Amino acid sequence: MNSRYVGYLFCGLAMIGVGSTVVVSKTIAAGLPPFSATALRFAIAFPVFLLVMRVRGVRWPCLAWRDVLLLIAQAGAGSVGYTVFLISGMKLASAADAGVIAGTLPAVSALVAMLALGERPAPSLVGAIILATSGVLVCTVRLGELGVPRAASSLAGNALVFIAIVCEALFILLNRKLRTPVAALPLSALMSGIGFAVAIVPAAFEHAWRLPFDAAALAGVVYYALVPTVGGFVLWYAGAARISGAEAGLMTALVPISAVVMAAVFLREPVTGAQLTGVACVLGAVLLATMGHLKRAPRRTA
Repeated sequence: MNSRYVGYLFCGLAMIGVGSTVVVSKTIAAGLPPFSATALRFAIAFPVFLLVMRVRGVRWPCLAWRDVLLLIAQAGAGSVGYTVFLISGMKLASAADAGVIAGTLPAVSALVAMLALGERPAPSLVGAIILATSGVLVCTVRLGELGVPRAASSLAGNALVFIAIVCEALFILLNRKLRTPVAALPLSALMSGIGFAVAIVPAAFEHAWRLPFDAAALAGVVYYALVPTVGGFVLWYAGAARISGAEAGLMTALVPISAVVMAAVFLREPVTGAQLTGVACVLGAVLLATMGHLKRAPRRTA
């Protein structure tokens, strides 16, 4: 099989795994507090990453204190913050709505870079931000239901999910500020190890051991740790090595699609016309955000 097609396949599977985190977080939220679930996720993933590093002979990077502090901030935002806010939001939000919101990551990352670094956006990027925002508003804000308690609760959950996406965008921004580049595998291991260290302290105050045992929530955390976290890392970077960065970015369009489909199949959530419209807007945003880069990106033929 052509190497580029294999790259598309691997990156696509990784993004489907990311979409599944929205659905599995719904199960986790029903049985475990957010910090406890986050700490457990990284407690499972970290040793696996260490094993992979040992097998591949990868060493830890030598970093200055400035970069160490940036890595701690990255783990706090992108690892702990993302997981905690996502699980907290899934207690209140529809998985399909959350999937649409999760798909806005490329546009949100671009917006954060504009605000934090003063980057001047291309017209296509401005269009992507507008489309992504429109998609989220269409599927999550129902003006006729704002006075209904359930709708207000859902809106609060959607807001928490969006904060999770902002945390992930901050992770991307902070990674660009590192003076010493860190390879993907040790970076993933560091994010898991530091993420566990950050999450375990607030997790201790949640007293999760006093709660009734929830096998489904525990299975959800194990899945989250091994499939989207470790497996997603392997698939994404194996795929990204075969295609351009812009082409890999297009694969993020699978996140809202997979989340909406899985919400309907596994959680039996009804899929509304507003959610489908939101998905369409987010897909358009992903295409616009990567279109300019895709035109300039060299094609890989190997």
